Amino acid sequence: MLRCRALLCAAIALAALAPHPARAEGERITAEEIRQSIIGRRIYLAAPIGGEFPLNYRPSGVVDGNGEALGIGRLVRPRDEGKWWIAGDRLCQQFRNWYKGATLCFELYRAGEGRLTWIRDNGQTGTARIGESL
Repeated sequence: MLRCRALLCAAIALAALAPHPARAEGERITAEEIRQSIIGRRIYLAAPIGGEFPLNYRPSGVVDGNGEALGIGRLVRPRDEGKWWIAGDRLCQQFRNWYKGATLCFELYRAGEGRLTWIRDNGQTGTARIGESL
């Protein structure tokens, strides 16, 4: 019974991080614009159940995040880091542990002042807010 509850809680926590439907209606962000407006900033990914998940895109090529504010720390590894790079006009990243270390690349689109919509290379989508400089 306790194991079932733990598995259910873990499933709910992972669902909170899952992307949610969004449409890319804005203008696509180019590689140079990614360098200027994303790199060196904290980006807040919108979580489907509310709240935001911060990712830090450091000028050194490191990306790191911390999901403790969303309450996932008890269920999954709340912090991780990896590397980011730009391929064409896509922002790519690879974490050490999250997503089993898989490479993920994203098309980014403007979605209003300080906001963007992302489309992952597998078609999943979401929204984010461009935050403060690091």
